[in-house]
Amino acid sequence: MLDNDSLAALVDLDYAASTPMRPEAIRAQEAYDRSAYAGANPNSLHSLGRAAQTELEACRRAVAATFGRSVRASEVIFTGGGTESNHLAVHGIAAGVRQRDHARSRVIISAIEHDSILDNVGLLRDAGFTVDLVSPCRRGYVEHDTLEAMMGPDVALVSIMLANNETGVIQPVRELAAVAHAYGARFHADAVQGWLHTPFDVRDLGVDALSVAGHKVGGPVGIGALYLKNRTPIQPLMHGGGQEGGLRPGTQDLRAIVGFAAAARELHDRIDMDAAFVRGCSDALYERLCAHERIKPTMEDPAAVPRLPGIVSIMVRGFESEELILKLDAAGFAVSAASACSSGSMDASHVLTAMGISKNEALGSLRISFDDRVDAPSLDRFADALEQIIA
Repeated sequence: MLDNDSLAALVDLDYAASTPMRPEAIRAQEAYDRSAYAGANPNSLHSLGRAAQTELEACRRAVAATFGRSVRASEVIFTGGGTESNHLAVHGIAAGVRQRDHARSRVIISAIEHDSILDNVGLLRDAGFTVDLVSPCRRGYVEHDTLEAMMGPDVALVSIMLANNETGVIQPVRELAAVAHAYGARFHADAVQGWLHTPFDVRDLGVDALSVAGHKVGGPVGIGALYLKNRTPIQPLMHGGGQEGGLRPGTQDLRAIVGFAAAARELHDRIDMDAAFVRGCSDALYERLCAHERIKPTMEDPAAVPRLPGIVSIMVRGFESEELILKLDAAGFAVSAASACSSGSMDASHVLTAMGISKNEALGSLRISFDDRVDAPSLDRFADALEQIIA
């Protein structure tokens, strides 16, 4: 077991998996712990409960503001994280749409989704839905015409992520949502990786639902939210209370929500500035690494592809991801190959193979991810270490 000092010396370049808590979130939770209503149930009618409820709704308004200026607080449902938000959106909306129109029994999901979406395919089929996977182009995004060719009057829901968690490629959600709506279907976007790292307004995107998580932006683990557009048909998946509009029963974890909202406020106020800085760092890292004869980006021409500022996705010829990850860890750098949720298996990434990359190439992939808290010298040292390992 490594001691805390040894772990602190590691340069964390796996922010796409999870990020360190931001000071603003830590301070907000400490203030909550000192408050008179700490631990009070925000659904109780007494004074402590009403005070907790006031704080809860202030946090809800803060999170709603990050989704767009005209988003109502009532359109934000707090959940236990991105996975739960995705599960509620995909199953709940598909069931809600089918209840209104029994002919709509098909769901379309992109082939590059996170496992928290893809692992629901079998469950949807068990529930009587037909599920089709739409593939991306070689640059890593789903094209408008590809989705349209799959649409029909039987589609209940289309679920395509805002930005991919492995490659960082931003999907053309606005155009894709418009295709879904043209056929009367609803559209959900998993924005867990992209929220507060790239600016957007849900009204401009045209989505009916959008999932986010606290630990991807410097908030606590175990808290997330689902933006649910007003009047979107949805069925609850759990029962036992009227909390969160009857869609997520159980007493809200106000302490986690307070930290979540604090991180969201902090990042929302400076998203453009942070994105510009981080993009400059990732562009420089791409340029340096891909100049090496054995390294190439996972997408064609990364400079021309809309992508998240803090994800660098490469493949190293002649090496497997596991070997590189362990050697880089020994050199003091924490990186990953793909989604941390599936990294227990070093099989080829389903995202990269769906993009048309061969299994052998995909087995040598690396994902380097960071935000504004990682500096350029650390990235230079990482590049030095990787080049030494390859040599």
